[in-house]
Amino acid sequence: MTTRLPAPVYQNPILNADWPDPDAVQVDGVYYLIASSFNRVPGLPILRSRNLVDWEHAGHALCALPQGSHYSLVRHGSGVWAPSLRHHDGRFWIFYPDPDHGIFVLSAEKAEGPWTAPHLLYPGRGLIDPCPLWDDDGQAYLVHGWAKSRIGVKNRLTVHRMSLDATRLLDRGTHVIDGADLPGYTTLEGPKFYKREGWYWIFAPAGGVATGWQSVFRSKSPFGPYEERRVLEQGNTQVNGPHQGAWVTSPRGEDWFLHFQDRGPYGRVVHLQPMGWTADGWPWMGHQSADGGPGSPVPTHSYPAGTFADQAVLPASDDFSSPRLGPQWHWQANPRDDWAHQCGGGHLVLTPKANDPVNLRELPNVLGQVLPGTPSTFTTSVELQDVPVGTRAGVVVLGRQYAWLGIVRTEEGYVLGDGTGGDVPHEQRLGRKMALPGPRIELQIRTDGTPRSTFAWRSGPGKPWEVQGWNFEVVKGQWIGAELGIFATSPLGSEEGGSVIVGPVRVDVAPARRPTAPLLAAATT
Repeated sequence: MTTRLPAPVYQNPILNADWPDPDAVQVDGVYYLIASSFNRVPGLPILRSRNLVDWEHAGHALCALPQGSHYSLVRHGSGVWAPSLRHHDGRFWIFYPDPDHGIFVLSAEKAEGPWTAPHLLYPGRGLIDPCPLWDDDGQAYLVHGWAKSRIGVKNRLTVHRMSLDATRLLDRGTHVIDGADLPGYTTLEGPKFYKREGWYWIFAPAGGVATGWQSVFRSKSPFGPYEERRVLEQGNTQVNGPHQGAWVTSPRGEDWFLHFQDRGPYGRVVHLQPMGWTADGWPWMGHQSADGGPGSPVPTHSYPAGTFADQAVLPASDDFSSPRLGPQWHWQANPRDDWAHQCGGGHLVLTPKANDPVNLRELPNVLGQVLPGTPSTFTTSVELQDVPVGTRAGVVVLGRQYAWLGIVRTEEGYVLGDGTGGDVPHEQRLGRKMALPGPRIELQIRTDGTPRSTFAWRSGPGKPWEVQGWNFEVVKGQWIGAELGIFATSPLGSEEGGSVIVGPVRVDVAPARRPTAPLLAAATT
């Protein structure tokens, strides 16, 4: 339930956590937003809003990634890249790329689902960032980009004719825009296809994830030639790389632009910019430049006309009272049914699998959620029940480097365990082996605004928290922000058995303040 509040001004970012590559549509006065999910499952999260500012979960479009055996292992940086969301002929449509397999399509009557199984529209490596356009003359088209990391080509946009039912492409494609022909362009990607007043528009970011800008291109034909203009860039603001997102129009005819900002360990947070049209028919975004150049991001702005603030908060805490995991949770690979179940009473039961890779970055059954964009405290408990010797369970801050704290069963009993690791195959232990009085401990991850994470533990309610004497410098993952997670795993070759009782989980987040972020090195796909 949401409660209307008399707050006419919003503050950016409107989604202060990792919601990369957002796209959105407005249907009957309701806005829907999707984001990239990469290797995380369930994938393609869907948010819903009535004011473009305050969002709630509406579901996921992917319960598992296709090529199931391939994604039974953790495939960092693979899976679902920048998707597009459209509403056409009474249905919602999502087009998404898997850079190792091709472009997929799925659809639903309602954004909340159920969604069809993904259909492979265009098989191949290096095909990314697709977006369809159903034209008003009965034709349909698809635009997409290219990933240099998979096929050696980038900085280029290609348009295809497409069947109206989005089951097949009708030609081999035409390269309509080549960034090599444009001064200063090094990475052109993430296109979104629109039509307005007889013009075909491709909105596309350029310049790299962390330092890029937003460009728009227009033509009287979907196949070009296209004119170009830069419409949004950092300017003298602290919002680095403001680009890649969605143009939406409100029921009252106002235009808005949703885009991301790369905040490193916090991921790609989402900003909302006012948008309009100049006298010569080009869009403007954000704070307009006095000299007619690109706009810059606004820190605050009035809500869309006719809307009110909703006291809607995306969930982070979980009392595990539902028979299903909350929508904030995801696994690092396609899950198995026996990884977890909820038995009520505020607890989650994890089944430790005999698949401990030592390096937790490669453990598929880490249950995670995104790191909040402001200081936070993640609190829960873990209890080992009848598990094999060597089983460990605990909490983890997971990026390209990670740190964990938890409990380990040994031949002699239970000890406190910890460690750090990452893209190297070994793990380093940080603290001394401390004997514990029993199989249950409470755990905390305390993350500041740097961000650094400090871990703490105690043996039970009312006991003092014992803070570890080390701070972990949080780092981002592969194309995603860092995550907070829970894990349970047994040594390879051990006989599987027992359970790990977790929860409830409480996440306390500091009030939002406008983030400052240093400029980050430009990245290319």
